[in-house]
Amino acid sequence: MKFRRDSERLETKRFVQSIPPRANADFTPGATVHGLVLGSTREDTTVIDLASGALVRWRIGWPEGIDSDLRLFGVVEAIVADEPADDDLAQPEAVTIEGLPRQVGTYSGRSIRKLLARIVAPSDGPLFGFRGPSAPYWEFRGDRPSAALLVADRGPQLLRRPEDGSTWVRFGFELDDVWLLCEDQHAIRAIDAARRMSLAGKELAIALGFKPTYVLASLSQPIDGHCYKICTGILPRY
Repeated sequence: MKFRRDSERLETKRFVQSIPPRANADFTPGATVHGLVLGSTREDTTVIDLASGALVRWRIGWPEGIDSDLRLFGVVEAIVADEPADDDLAQPEAVTIEGLPRQVGTYSGRSIRKLLARIVAPSDGPLFGFRGPSAPYWEFRGDRPSAALLVADRGPQLLRRPEDGSTWVRFGFELDDVWLLCEDQHAIRAIDAARRMSLAGKELAIALGFKPTYVLASLSQPIDGHCYKICTGILPRY
């Protein structure tokens, strides 16, 4: 079994290395694109575009009642839709995908660390350019990112709010005490299994199965006219 897994990983690595490099992510209708999954929800899937190294948000039309089954660090192949809807000023990295993506395999090794290091957001101001949990949709001009891979100054910590059962990620970033609604299903299942109201440090690492290093943050689609900061992934250093 181990030999089979190693063989599959080697095959995936060769596949990734065979992808022709590009200066920018390809949003051309009908283009075949490949991504390394960092976080995936029904709303969108955040990937590293393996041709350009850019952080991209794929909008996938999951069937009703079906949640995303894309795995962290999975390599996936997709087709850009004929009408890719890539003109959302609040989410300039977003592109619509035709149908469902094809899962190629799981990537591993030091190459992942290099890919992650290249896209880490700088600590040069508040997250997404504004303070607070949300901003009005009409204020966005397409000139700032809506997805970011962060290295927390403090934390992260997982918290369960008793009022509504929601899960939140708390961490320090650029002198701010940041609270993000957590939509990472692995993290939600981890705090469920631990039966705790909060997890941090070693306890969080044990619950997740890895030491958390990165927080994947995104801006939601408009809710009552506002886009909210959310967490779509807690990632290991690898």
